[in-house]
Amino acid sequence: MSEVLKVRTVHDYNAFVGQADLHPLVSVIDYEAVSPILHTKSDFEVYALFLLDDTAEMLDYGHSGYAYNKGTLVCVAPRQTGGTDNDGCRFERRGWALLFDPKLIKGTQLELSIHEYTFFEYQVNEALQMTAEEHDIFISLLKQLRDVLQQTGNAWRDSTVVTYLELILKYCKRFHDRQFAAHQTANHELMLRFQTFLDEYLNSRRPISEGLPTVALCAQTLHLSPNYFGDLIKSISGTAPSEYIRQAIIRLAKNRLINGDSAKEIAFSLGMERSQDLNRMFKKYAGETITEYLKRMK
Repeated sequence: MSEVLKVRTVHDYNAFVGQADLHPLVSVIDYEAVSPILHTKSDFEVYALFLLDDTAEMLDYGHSGYAYNKGTLVCVAPRQTGGTDNDGCRFERRGWALLFDPKLIKGTQLELSIHEYTFFEYQVNEALQMTAEEHDIFISLLKQLRDVLQQTGNAWRDSTVVTYLELILKYCKRFHDRQFAAHQTANHELMLRFQTFLDEYLNSRRPISEGLPTVALCAQTLHLSPNYFGDLIKSISGTAPSEYIRQAIIRLAKNRLINGDSAKEIAFSLGMERSQDLNRMFKKYAGETITEYLKRMK
């Protein structure tokens, strides 16, 4: 197995590809200016966005392999590893990269909101496929950011850099939302699979031994990363998947209560220790207690 590149700072990656440091905490790379480069598998401690305009590698991030298309945007966060094993051969990379150190956004509004950009946790096969317009917007913003980085001695440079990072990430969020909306047929099929899995799970004995279904379990069953799954379900249903799961549990409980099952029997079948746990959930998500619901349904 080839050695993994430790990208502890943006300089580490700059040095690997032959890019000059314009700022110790952020880098904008036009691959055409530094190619040819070596393949590498990298262990990141920085945020990175890679716009890939070639098809020269089979990427591997996490447990997924992916043969990408031109115009693919791959986003990685600290503590992620990905890329392609270094085979000693150089290749012509086309595209752009943006890397920034978490230290750059420390104490800023972006540090508080960075968790909202959930695409950093997507699997590589869930990467964004940009439209031509999105592709041009992204590159235009990177070029503008690069111009700012070249302005040495500017007292406002770092705050301007962070402003550009926020703008770029907001555009990326919008691009991902557009991709969700564009795949309506596939998304509808996935939603049906999600509903089927929930129904089968809740009506089996699995909750007794494994507990109530979690977002992570549902995502794993559908072969998606939890963040991508969560964003996708919310884009389709308008509801976060955790809320959707709770609603499914309440629907099941209502049906069984009407059919004569006791709260204790239902709670046990769902892996709950006490009927009070079910009643508490029922009150929170149905807006009334089990007793109130049964009285209303008489």
